[in-house]
Amino acid sequence: MSEKTPLLHYRLTTSGEPPDGSKRAGVRGGVHPGRPKDRAAQKLGVLFGVVIPTLLSMFSVVVFLRIGFVVGQAGLYHSIAMLLVAYFIITMTVLSVCAISTNGALDAGGAYYMISRALGPEFGGSIGIMFFLANICSSALYILGLVEAITSTFGGAAAAAGHHHVLPSGYWWSLLYGTALLFLCFIVCLVGAHIYAKATFVIFIVVMTVLASIFISFFIVGPTVVTLPHTSAVNTTSMSTANYTGFRLHTLEGNLFPAYTVDYTTGAMMSFARVFAVMFNGCTGIMAGSNMSGDLKNPGYSIPRGTLAAVLTTFITYNVLSLLAAWSCDRYLLQRDYSFLGDINILPPMVTVGIYSSALSAAMSNLIGASRVLYALSKDDLFGEILEHVKTSQSGNPWVSVLVSWLLVQMVLFAGKLNTIAGIVAIFFLLVYAAVNLACLALEWASAPNFRPSFRFFTWHTCTLGILGCLIMIFLINAIYAFASIAFMLLLLMLIHYLGPISNWGYISQALIFHQVRKYLLMLDVRKDHVKFWRPQVLLMVANPRSCTGLMTFINDLKKSGLYVLGHVKLGLLDELPSDPLQSRYDSWLCLVDHLKIKAFVNLTLADSVRHGVQNLLFISGFGGMRPNTLVLGFYDDCTPQDHLQGHILLSTGHSFDTVCSTKDPGAQRSPFFPSLRGAEDPKDLQEEEYVSVIADAVKMGKNVTLARYFDQFNRDRVLGTGRKIRGVAGPFIDVWPMNLLQPDSHGYVGICSLFLLQLACVLHDSRAWNQARVRLFLCMEAGYSLQEKEEAKLQGMLRDLRISAQVQMVAWDEVEDEREDCNQTYPNNASQLTDEYICAVNDMICRHGVPQPAVRFLYLPHPTADRSRYRAYLHQVDLLSRNLGPTLLVHGVTPVVTTDI
Repeated sequence: MSEKTPLLHYRLTTSGEPPDGSKRAGVRGGVHPGRPKDRAAQKLGVLFGVVIPTLLSMFSVVVFLRIGFVVGQAGLYHSIAMLLVAYFIITMTVLSVCAISTNGALDAGGAYYMISRALGPEFGGSIGIMFFLANICSSALYILGLVEAITSTFGGAAAAAGHHHVLPSGYWWSLLYGTALLFLCFIVCLVGAHIYAKATFVIFIVVMTVLASIFISFFIVGPTVVTLPHTSAVNTTSMSTANYTGFRLHTLEGNLFPAYTVDYTTGAMMSFARVFAVMFNGCTGIMAGSNMSGDLKNPGYSIPRGTLAAVLTTFITYNVLSLLAAWSCDRYLLQRDYSFLGDINILPPMVTVGIYSSALSAAMSNLIGASRVLYALSKDDLFGEILEHVKTSQSGNPWVSVLVSWLLVQMVLFAGKLNTIAGIVAIFFLLVYAAVNLACLALEWASAPNFRPSFRFFTWHTCTLGILGCLIMIFLINAIYAFASIAFMLLLLMLIHYLGPISNWGYISQALIFHQVRKYLLMLDVRKDHVKFWRPQVLLMVANPRSCTGLMTFINDLKKSGLYVLGHVKLGLLDELPSDPLQSRYDSWLCLVDHLKIKAFVNLTLADSVRHGVQNLLFISGFGGMRPNTLVLGFYDDCTPQDHLQGHILLSTGHSFDTVCSTKDPGAQRSPFFPSLRGAEDPKDLQEEEYVSVIADAVKMGKNVTLARYFDQFNRDRVLGTGRKIRGVAGPFIDVWPMNLLQPDSHGYVGICSLFLLQLACVLHDSRAWNQARVRLFLCMEAGYSLQEKEEAKLQGMLRDLRISAQVQMVAWDEVEDEREDCNQTYPNNASQLTDEYICAVNDMICRHGVPQPAVRFLYLPHPTADRSRYRAYLHQVDLLSRNLGPTLLVHGVTPVVTTDI
């Protein structure tokens, strides 16, 4: 061959690997992949199923055209160093492949199957599409490279060099040759994977024979002068020949160190990074065997042994060939003739046959690989009806996906030269390898009990090194292409995330989150709690979510990144039921959480009474330092609950929240959502005494208590809507009454409960949605009080120390005080025995000073009386105090929550 095939057309050798192997027979017909009927069809062993495809993928045309290029440019020392680094990177990936492949049954899909089942459909689907496109383009690349090799030997270029001109040349002729070669590959792949395996075995024999002739030629052929190929890519000297010296020490010494020069095929100046990137492409193709997983008898046995054997074989072969070339070939010959192995061969046409065979094998391998990835993607329904018809297969052979892949490769052939996309295709393959390492790393870090591969020669260190190595190579090959590829992958990932179906494969992210959350929960030491870092951690008791959506969204704003738990008590005894009725209801509650877009946990309990159920939830909710410190209850009154979910559709399922069960029997509950609200005449699940007992129990347990009233009137969108800002309307008001209005002389406004109430109002104001609101703080004083200004200044100073922004308003206490004095004449020793007139006067005072109408009020909730016989009177007083005030929180705090320290 006097006219040499340009090296650039063979830069991509990562692609000689079918990305999944053929589909197991009978799956579409309903036969389980693990049953004997499928096993009979899957009869490829270690040699035919893994070793041969991997060897052909890693050798490809590199062994014939790239050895001289690497040694001539980098020298023997740097060449061996490059091989060590490259094989270290790919060995880390091979260890991850072996680990995943031995952790349970592998279905068809190869790399895509491994990644998608470990990292989820979004990551797997995006990588699968990139793997599919890379194989399509690689198959076309090898077809065109083979066509150029043939036309350079038998076409117009051959005639110019003095050889026989037997084939016409030109774009359309090249397209015709490529179409014919591609159709040959299509026929082999269409028949089935076993015919493909036989064809690759024949090619393997040819390639091994050529390799044997090359090794023999180094020892048999004596010193000779080699005619160099003519090229116009660079300006060269008049030298048109170079020497093959045979094994000479001075030749070896001249080839030990690097001598980077211009690549005569491209005219580009070479460097360590460029040569390493070119050489590294020849070391990939490591997943060709694992991608045949759907056709292997025992993937867990064959993949580790076959892949490692192929990697070791190619590593030894490359190093030995590098040593022989450096020992016997002049440096100028290596730099100016990349196909010198044919010139020094005892049978020169043998190397040409090897180039043709390896290129054809790579094109065929990529075609069948692309079809298998496409078939696996269609089976997983990640793209809906777009790939619906690709699922069709016959006798385990997905002929429709083979046909589609063939047509796409044919379309790419029309582009002609594919050198511009060769780099990005190589990056696609490296991203796949990095994703496999990431999948193995995630499985290892998650510490899932079911991840116990029989192949144990890996750790998270090897996975991390594999990821870093692949990423370094991606940017070393071409930084612009690397960024473009990653951006394309992220775009696909987002599309699948938002448009794809929900899978039941299991999400490794959930396992990783669990692992990290458990670790950090153990580190969250309750003994190290400090008031400076206090935040509300709320348990909101919900009887029926249909009437509580306003309160649930409001508490979500109030939690300040703290724990938020929705609690519900189902009345009943487990002894009287066939099974736990709550397990089937968690999905409904979680769907509601998603629908309301709140960040809350759900905790349901079964108890014989509401009081005991709330006690259970207060005792068991949370973990370690993340436990509820504040109990929120709906107010106990006679208002008929309103259904705020009526007519709402849950977008994720398409079901209506109106779909409810007509029976209250838990054994007959079939509804995916919530029961109907009680009517005006229906009895409540608890009485007044039990309700107040719940409040008293929470205080005894050291929990802050908040009673929420009239939040069925709270409309968050109306209060905080964007239209308010557009119209220039002032933000909503948050009114705070920090004094115990039923016992105004008890602690003033500086007690623990008053400061807790003030802290909650501040937390609400500081939340993003409420930052336009204005806090109004009401301080009750007697008219004409001589120290009024001093008290106001003192309060303003306290607010400054606490970094709380609020507008202080002084309220005359005289009218209410008259009623209180009448009350004290009747009940001088018991402040709880207040007249309704006094409490109504306080209520009226609050109403008169609530102009404009606030979005929410914070009132002081007195401690429940210790006398259980007074529970009804206590609840009656709180009812009168908060009546007709709009959305109101009655707060009783028992823990210090503010500090002036840094």
